[in-house]
Amino acid sequence: MGRTTIHDIAKELNTSPSTVSKALNDHPSISAATKEMIRATAQHLNYRQNRLASSLRSGRTNIIGILIPSSDIGFFGAVVHGIEKIARANGYNILLFQSNVSGEYEVEGVETLLQTSVDGIIASIAKDAPNLDHFYDVKKRKVPLVLFDRVKDELAAPSVVVDDYKGAFMATEHLIQQGYTRIAHISGTQHFKIFNDRLRGYVDALKMNNIAIDDDLIHYGRNSIESGRIGAERLLARDKNIDAIFAVEDFTALGAQQYLKQHSVKMPEQIGLIGFGNESFSPYLTPSLSTIDQQPTLMGEEAFTLFLESMARKASGVALTEQLEEPKKIVLDPVLIVRESSVRTA
Repeated sequence: MGRTTIHDIAKELNTSPSTVSKALNDHPSISAATKEMIRATAQHLNYRQNRLASSLRSGRTNIIGILIPSSDIGFFGAVVHGIEKIARANGYNILLFQSNVSGEYEVEGVETLLQTSVDGIIASIAKDAPNLDHFYDVKKRKVPLVLFDRVKDELAAPSVVVDDYKGAFMATEHLIQQGYTRIAHISGTQHFKIFNDRLRGYVDALKMNNIAIDDDLIHYGRNSIESGRIGAERLLARDKNIDAIFAVEDFTALGAQQYLKQHSVKMPEQIGLIGFGNESFSPYLTPSLSTIDQQPTLMGEEAFTLFLESMARKASGVALTEQLEEPKKIVLDPVLIVRESSVRTA
């Protein structure tokens, strides 16, 4: 037997192929009862929709491209989960590409997604991206682009971020409230706004609590476990009186914790520690790691909602270049997660 077609379904129900096609594509002109009958018959006849033919007719593939720096980082996995949850509910599938934090791979990823004719791209930009030409190309092709977490304002794309400044302020102020006074910061690459915002939050929290800013207590790293180890080592070599560390993200905090343990530094009695990101491993460290949660699942849901809004504007004939001068930016509230690594006992 050959592949079942809409003509076979139409013949079975004594109706037209056009009616069958509209029903299977949920067209509003077809009644709910007719849709249900046609779908039941399609299932009975083992009908499988030809996605390629459907996409050629509609100009849409119902596939959304997702570009993330790394699937090893739990935060990005949770964002993808949030995107996929809403995408499936709206009839979309996702195509995932990871740049491995490499600008070269990111360019390749964008090209691959565009060649696949995705309906849009949701991306978090790689730290090592040499330029933004590949993303400008997405916009030139009038493909909806939404950014999350690691964004670039110059792209003028809708975006979802967490309030990194506020999260860093909360983390530092928590350490101050626990009685720590010599608080160091292992920072990240400053050409990324999120890491610069976290540095500013740390500095302002100290200022607001009348604690002097000491440049020797700031180490500029590269957001990794190894960077955390090196950062802790160099900070303690410069100042033996450090009694707390705020790490720019949880992997960096993990490296700092490993170094402190290797040198028999007790946490939180001698040095308190807090990270940023609430990675999946953070509750299971010894001591468990205090951190800032970025609400990644909600971030993914909001990112896909922004994509749907872009698609609706595109369908209404509003060119992407003619949209609002200020693209919509959703800023989520960070959540302080207090665990053992930062809580001083009386």
